[in-house]
Amino acid sequence: MTRQARKLEHLWHTVRSELTNANFDDISLVHNCLPETGLTAVNLSASLAGINLLRPLFINAITGGIDDAENINRELALAAKECGLALAVGSQMAALENPLFAKTFRVVREVYPEGIIFANIGAYADLKMAKHAVDMVKADALQIHLNVPQELMMAEGDTDFRGYRNKIEKIIASVGVPVIIKEVGFGIAKEQAAIFKDMGAAAIDVGGKGGTNFMLIEKRRAHSKANQDLLDWGLPTSISLLETMAGAPGIDIVASGGINSGLLAAKALALGANTVGIAGLAAKLLLSEGRGALVARLQEIINELKMIMVMTGAGNIDQMRHVPLVVSGYTREWLEQRNIVLSEVLTSR
Repeated sequence: MTRQARKLEHLWHTVRSELTNANFDDISLVHNCLPETGLTAVNLSASLAGINLLRPLFINAITGGIDDAENINRELALAAKECGLALAVGSQMAALENPLFAKTFRVVREVYPEGIIFANIGAYADLKMAKHAVDMVKADALQIHLNVPQELMMAEGDTDFRGYRNKIEKIIASVGVPVIIKEVGFGIAKEQAAIFKDMGAAAIDVGGKGGTNFMLIEKRRAHSKANQDLLDWGLPTSISLLETMAGAPGIDIVASGGINSGLLAAKALALGANTVGIAGLAAKLLLSEGRGALVARLQEIINELKMIMVMTGAGNIDQMRHVPLVVSGYTREWLEQRNIVLSEVLTSR
């Protein structure tokens, strides 16, 4: 099967799959009954990888490299523009292999020339490909995505991941824009987070378990009944966020993986994320209900986030990252088993 046909199937399954949310039930924000702020006073500006953002959330990597993707990416860019959000394009590997598909990515810069745009490639790409991907969309930063479980489940996927570290390191050193290391739904543990920080990555997108399940999508694509017990693989988004903070203190972090509401976004920011990435929700709403529905939901998330910031007494994103919170249950047990001292992690926010 061609890469283009595979991407089309991914979209088809994403739209038809039930939307799932990240589990942040173990994270409780402490109510502030005397906040010295108000809705109109809340400042939502944020920073990621040295880039200033109007909002602490963005539309994360979704698609590209298929004929239908040009219109999809145009609509995503217009939605991002209307909401004042940054936008990450999907994997550009198809366009690097076949220049005819470059237009499906370039369209985002054409309709959103002033926007913050992130390019996207796989960890198996070399420096030349990385530079080409950045130039293709005049990107402000580059995402390098990691999707080992998906590739292993995919009938036509890669099964040899040797050399990734060396390629990533060369790209970070010479691509010319900040590099964001990105998981796609299986999370990042503290050991690998430390490696990425040492490499010089500008940010880490934890891409935790809780949103789109690409192992499940690949299983459905293959019409297979095998490997059923692997479908719950990965680190939940909230745990991956804390693991990354423990392994790479001080690095900028994107929380993604099922963060589909203002409350989930607020909890992720309160734990220590710099910003939040939304992909599955955006794809599903755009393709099933249209751009208007997507814009309405994004604005709803933004408004809910502002309400929660007021209710916790946070007037800006930096203050939101320091509001009181309680971590309990399975998440706290996980941290203890992993020798992660919660108080130290939260102090590093």
